[in-house]
Amino acid sequence: MTLVSTDWLDQNLNKVKVIDASWHLNKNRDAFAEYNKEHIENSIFFDLDRNSNQKKDLPHNHFLPSIDSHEKAVSNMGILNTDRIIIYCYSDLISSCRAWFQFLYFGHEPKLVSVLNGGMKKWKLEGRKVTNLKTKIISSKYKAKENKKMIKIKSQIEENIKKKNFTVLDARSKNRFFGLEPEPRPGIKSGSIEGSKSIPLSEIVNKEDNTFLNTKKLRDIFNSGGINSDKIVMSCGSSVSAASLALAYSLINDDYVPKIYIGSWTEFGKK
Repeated sequence: MTLVSTDWLDQNLNKVKVIDASWHLNKNRDAFAEYNKEHIENSIFFDLDRNSNQKKDLPHNHFLPSIDSHEKAVSNMGILNTDRIIIYCYSDLISSCRAWFQFLYFGHEPKLVSVLNGGMKKWKLEGRKVTNLKTKIISSKYKAKENKKMIKIKSQIEENIKKKNFTVLDARSKNRFFGLEPEPRPGIKSGSIEGSKSIPLSEIVNKEDNTFLNTKKLRDIFNSGGINSDKIVMSCGSSVSAASLALAYSLINDDYVPKIYIGSWTEFGKK
């Protein structure tokens, strides 16, 4: 199950490792402070900024960390390779999907990694239990293995503009995609990658509770955009919401292995 329901998690809390992977583009929100104030019982905080490689010339992007860094971070979270992991967030960007992608990239068994559909927003709307108690963690010895086929780099994106071997899907808003409004990050021009297509994250989730649309609606949206192969690479601003597109597409295409242009528009659109 790539997605699990709030009911399912409520009934299985003691059988899984729960991760809070909240991250906010809005810097007025502090994800770690919110986690300390309230979180799902026994959840462990996954700091997306710390658990990524933010390059000096692209400080607002989330490149993947080294394999050693990932192993150390996950070991410090007390997670084993055999653990069933449920990831949630309280972010409108559905940042839980970015952590999901990272665990898959570094070799965690796909059947053992799921995202909580609706995350903390739905959990709280339903009045489910939250706590501020500190989660007890016993360090583990986690081993990772990279699947480098799951990411594309800038040179591959540039080459694909000519060769058209795959389609790039952009999760940013239509206005940002078409260059009708400025980018939220400084030093990044407006617009999109030549030949890419737009499916905004906002169109594939229910606004009221942050759940993904059902598979019929998702299939209709992707089909209307001419997206029906497994040669799809997701992009966005900083490779966070791209992962939400990847998860959504994996729900309707069993052959699709999630792929992300890890630099996304923050790298490609750098002035």
